[in-house]
Amino acid sequence: MAKRGSYAKSAARRDEILRQALAVIDAEGYGAASVARIAEVAGISKTGLLHHFGTKENLFTEVLRLRDELDGSMFEHPNAELADVESAYLRVVERNTRIPGLVELFTRLSIEATDPEHPAHEFFLRREKVIGDRIAATVDAALADDVRGNVDPSLVALIVMAATDGLQQRWLLDPNVDMAGALEALFRVFDTALGTGSAQREDHE
Repeated sequence: MAKRGSYAKSAARRDEILRQALAVIDAEGYGAASVARIAEVAGISKTGLLHHFGTKENLFTEVLRLRDELDGSMFEHPNAELADVESAYLRVVERNTRIPGLVELFTRLSIEATDPEHPAHEFFLRREKVIGDRIAATVDAALADDVRGNVDPSLVALIVMAATDGLQQRWLLDPNVDMAGALEALFRVFDTALGTGSAQREDHE
């Protein structure tokens, strides 16, 4: 029982540190999110923080995992229509424009994680599959009969994810880039070409 209690306390402490790290990135930006600063805000020593996560890369990977868990609920609606998923996707992108530090963390770590030895490599592979499968399944369910069989929903999902990543990088270079507007335009092109009928999308603001 003691071991179980200790594990629960350790897991709760890890979760609290991750939330504090996310708060630092949200409020102060990626540049301020050093291990020392996060440890200070979390009320723990730098050594104690690294005891929980091992490395800064592991810590940041877990921060992104937490952010995905918080975002995931926006997509998980039973029998969601394609328009609902598109609107949820746009809301996440618009939210990201208010937290540039997190966008920078995601972009930097995703590039570094192309190295198979990087701690975040498996996280990004898994993330691509989970989100890609979710988008592809929704597209497949919405396809018009006259185009079904001529469209690969997985390819559509790949294009959406690649467009999102590319837009985030361009937005970091130029904050005037309208990420949500560009994605909405892409969705409308797909809706028209694929006959998915999602033009009447709810206001995502």
